[in-house]
Amino acid sequence: MGDVLVKEVITKKDLREFIYLPSKVHKNDPEWLPPIYMDEWELYDRRRNKSFEYCDTGLWIAYRGKNPAGRIMGIINRRYNEIHNENHGRFCFMECFEDQEVFHALISVAEEWARNLGMEKIIGPLGFSDKDPQGFQIEGFEYPSFIVSSTNYPYMPVMLEREGYEKKVDLVNYFIKIPEKLPTVYERAFSRLTRNSQYKIIEFETKKQIKPYIIPVLELMNETFIEIYGFVPLEDKEKMHLANRYLTIIDPKYVKVIELENKLVGFAVGIPDISPGIKAAKGKLFPFGFLKVLKASKESKKLMMMLGGIKKEYRGQGIDVLMVVKIIESAIKNKMDSIDVHLVLETNRTMRGECERVGGTIIKKWRIYQKSL
Repeated sequence: MGDVLVKEVITKKDLREFIYLPSKVHKNDPEWLPPIYMDEWELYDRRRNKSFEYCDTGLWIAYRGKNPAGRIMGIINRRYNEIHNENHGRFCFMECFEDQEVFHALISVAEEWARNLGMEKIIGPLGFSDKDPQGFQIEGFEYPSFIVSSTNYPYMPVMLEREGYEKKVDLVNYFIKIPEKLPTVYERAFSRLTRNSQYKIIEFETKKQIKPYIIPVLELMNETFIEIYGFVPLEDKEKMHLANRYLTIIDPKYVKVIELENKLVGFAVGIPDISPGIKAAKGKLFPFGFLKVLKASKESKKLMMMLGGIKKEYRGQGIDVLMVVKIIESAIKNKMDSIDVHLVLETNRTMRGECERVGGTIIKKWRIYQKSL
C-alpha cells in the first residue's frame, strides 16, 4: 500500500479528525454543504445515538504519510438484518481525495471487517437508517446540495465501481415549480373529495399545536415506511430524539395531517430549505450560526418535503391529493417558488407518480451499491 495507512478511530481526537475530514476534502469546493457539526457529534456518540444499541460499528481514517486522506464507517444493523432475513454489512459516511489507493484501502478494511463478522454482502453508502444520507450522487452535480443528502464528488462512484461494486438501487430528487394558482385538475379532485368526505384535514399555525401529533406521526411512519429500503422502525427513545431534532426547524405551515374518526391516517411534513444558512454558518450553529440558519428559513423560496405517509388500507382513496393540495396552497400563499422532493426510491411508483402529476422533473440521482463478500 505504499505510504497509505488505515487506523481505527478510538480517541476523541481521532473522532474529531473523522468528523472534520470532509471539510478538508471539499476545501476548494464553493458549493459544498457542510453538515451541522453539533448533529455530527451526536450521530457518533454511543450514549446519545440509540442506533448503536443494535448496530455493530467501526470507524477508520486513512492517512497518506502523516496527512489524513479519507474516512469510512462500517455498520451491521442487526435489527434490520433480522427483520429482512439478511446477512448484510454496510459502509457509509465515506470521504476521500481522488486517490484510488486510499479508496481501496478504506473499502477493503470495511469489507474485511464485515466478512469477519459473518456478513455475506456489503451495501452502501447506507447509514444506520434511511434517515441518514444514502448513496453516492451520480447525476445532477450542477444543482445545489441540500440537507440530509450525500455531497460527494463525481469521482467517488467511479472509484467504487473499480472495486467491483454494482448497482443495488437508485434514489431520485424531483424539482417541482410551484404554479401561481392550483392546477384545475387538483381543484376539481379536491372539491370532489371534500364534498362528502369523512376525512378531516388538520393544519397548524404554531409548534405547540404540532406537539400532540408528533408521536402518532412517527408511529404511522414506522408502520408505513417498513416497506422502504433501508428503513428501521424507531423505538420510543428514537422517536423522541428525532422529534426533538427536527421540531426546531419545522415550519407549522407545511405540516399537514389527515384524520378519519379521530385516527391519524396520513401526514406530510415539509420545511423551508435552510441549506444556504448552514453553508453561511459553515455548519456551526453557535455562537451566531443559528441566526444565519433562521434567516435562511425565513427567506427561503424552496420547500423541502421531508416525510410523508398514508396508512396502507387508506391508500388510493385520495388522501394524497388532499395533502398535495394543502401543501401547494400553503406554498403559494407564502410565495414559495419551488418544492424539492428528494431521496425517492426509483421503485416507489406511487410517490414518483404524484411528483410527475404536478410537473416534477428529476434533477439529481443517487446510487446505493452492493458487493458479495
